[in-house]
Amino acid sequence: MALAIFDLDNTLLAGDSDHLWGVFVAEKGIVDPEEHRRINDRFYEDYCRGELDIHAYQRFALAPLVGRDPQELARWHEAFMRQYIEPIILPRGVEAIEAHKAKGDTVMIITATNTFVTAPIARRLGVDILLGTEPEQDEQGRYTGEIVGIPTFQEGKVRRLEQWMADNGADLSGSWFYSDSHNDIPLLERVDNPVAVDPDDTLRAHAERKGWPVTSFR
Repeated sequence: MALAIFDLDNTLLAGDSDHLWGVFVAEKGIVDPEEHRRINDRFYEDYCRGELDIHAYQRFALAPLVGRDPQELARWHEAFMRQYIEPIILPRGVEAIEAHKAKGDTVMIITATNTFVTAPIARRLGVDILLGTEPEQDEQGRYTGEIVGIPTFQEGKVRRLEQWMADNGADLSGSWFYSDSHNDIPLLERVDNPVAVDPDDTLRAHAERKGWPVTSFR
């Protein structure tokens, strides 16, 4: 039984859930729309260049959640799923998940996006194991605006996966990883079967040099 690992944003989704959450809170008027969009777009550009300060970004992304009642946040997320996520779920990505399940593989999503945003998406995609950046919560279950542990970004994805494998007696024999982003090259280099999915230009060039398969879920 092999690990079949999937990135989420722009791999299983035809868009970036992290960035779209920023659009959602701006459109709802939860934050100042103009300022939030400007900063959100700047962080996304940093991500695309591979220069994102993940800690600064997470403080920004989590700020609208701080101190909010969990039931209110759940209602927000239900609306977010309907309006922004359902329309961008890629059927071919879901088919790839199901194909690995049919082979008996252990399917996992690893994403830099925080687990508040991504846990409901993973459930919707039928994936039980999610490694994402973990937001800190207080004793009442309210978000503090900080993160705990290693953020699942760039080399952090490798470190968090290593922790998970040590805890679960797993290894990378026969493993797969599907991703669109050059930020994921550290993990793509570690698995037995790296797959570039609708890759950015940097990842495409790297995959071609390495002879990795390049495919599309779109």
